[in-house]
Amino acid sequence: MTNYQMFIGGEWVDSVSGETFSDINPANDEVYATVPKGDARDADRAMAAAYAACRDWAKTSAGERAKLLYKASSTLESRLEEFAEVLISEGGSMFGKAMFETTYTVDLLHTAGEDCRRILGETIPSDHDKLSMTIYQPLGVVVAISPWNFPLLLSINKVAYALAAGNTVVLKPSSETPVIGLKIAELFASVDLPPGVLNVVTGPGGVVGEALVQDDRAALVTFTGETVTGRRIAELAGTKLKKYTLEMGGKDPLIILADADIDYAVDAAAFGAFMHQGQICMSVERIIVEEPIAEEFAQKLAAKAETLTVADPHQPTTVIGPLINDQQVQTVHDQVQDAVAKGARLLTGGSFEGRFYKPTVLADVTTDMKIFREETFGPTAPILKVKDEKEALEVANDSTYGLSSGVITNDLQKALFLAENLESGMVHINDSSVHDEPYCPFGGCKESGLGREGGRHSMEEMSEIKWVTIQRGKRHYPF
Repeated sequence: MTNYQMFIGGEWVDSVSGETFSDINPANDEVYATVPKGDARDADRAMAAAYAACRDWAKTSAGERAKLLYKASSTLESRLEEFAEVLISEGGSMFGKAMFETTYTVDLLHTAGEDCRRILGETIPSDHDKLSMTIYQPLGVVVAISPWNFPLLLSINKVAYALAAGNTVVLKPSSETPVIGLKIAELFASVDLPPGVLNVVTGPGGVVGEALVQDDRAALVTFTGETVTGRRIAELAGTKLKKYTLEMGGKDPLIILADADIDYAVDAAAFGAFMHQGQICMSVERIIVEEPIAEEFAQKLAAKAETLTVADPHQPTTVIGPLINDQQVQTVHDQVQDAVAKGARLLTGGSFEGRFYKPTVLADVTTDMKIFREETFGPTAPILKVKDEKEALEVANDSTYGLSSGVITNDLQKALFLAENLESGMVHINDSSVHDEPYCPFGGCKESGLGREGGRHSMEEMSEIKWVTIQRGKRHYPF
């Protein structure tokens, strides 16, 4: 067990109160680390440090910011196993997922470095003999609130682009995975990021997070997490008229039409539903299959689920590790039991030991079941039958969420029809709903969020656009 400190103003510090909390390993329920339990006073310290540093950091050249991000990328690459170990031990990531997340983040940091030179304005034709142009400028202080399921990737996605755009940052990591947030601070400190440019505060979201969101020095709040928390952030930020971006929950559909390669569809569905125990905002949570192949697909998916190893996430062969906490186990189990009680067929799974929930496949799911309506965030694969692509679209759009989706078919016309009409921020044809790339626009609609992250889309969200004109000669005024 290690005792950690927060990172504020370039220094490692305890909380003002001196209080701490335990970071629990979800696989064995042991205390992994002791972390400072911050409060509003710590949030204020961090905001003060970030605000004091923001003007000087905004003046750094694009080249300087890029070099620092490149250096952070190469440093992380040299410490992949160290960071992966934290993801496994405090977050329950299986070994393969942890290594994917760390290597993806290396690429993300490098991409953010490249984007430092891509903050591009434009010239606009003027009807009044002016040189008319737009420029992008840093906002100031960005508050980044990140989740526990991909805590390294999703924290760095916010931090790296905020820095690239010339902003300073206060990062509030999830209390389920606080250590990875502090390791991010350690990473940037090791590459000589100036003091105050990145600050990391740990503690309860309802205390530290709310204080950060309401602070007048915060120019932008960027959040990834549950929809209920996102609504609260929008409420608080809205009263201050400050910018915010929200990437929230999902109930993502995978539509499989009758002409699909069934074995390929099974692989795509299994990956989408069971990757990281289904604890991904993009996870396949509703599998919508045309009737002619529905039963064969369901039986094959159940057979595949039974081959997936449920074990200690440190083992390279493990596919299903622990859910993050006991509450999440109960949420998953309640939804499965509700579905069975209302007529769904349990083909495999439906039970758990500790926080390890067996991969579960349910057939004959209907729209009145909790597992159709509510976000699950667990290793479940609910299957619904439909008669054609039009009914598939209707069922897929019958949700308050709209983050990601997948469509598997060899019919291009039907694929494009679905892609254009799905109420979803992202559509992946002939793939699972679980897909992301550092430079592409990531985000959803409806209760899945507002705004986009990734590449220039992050840079635009984290900058202020300004219109500038230069009058040629003398303008004629009416009086």
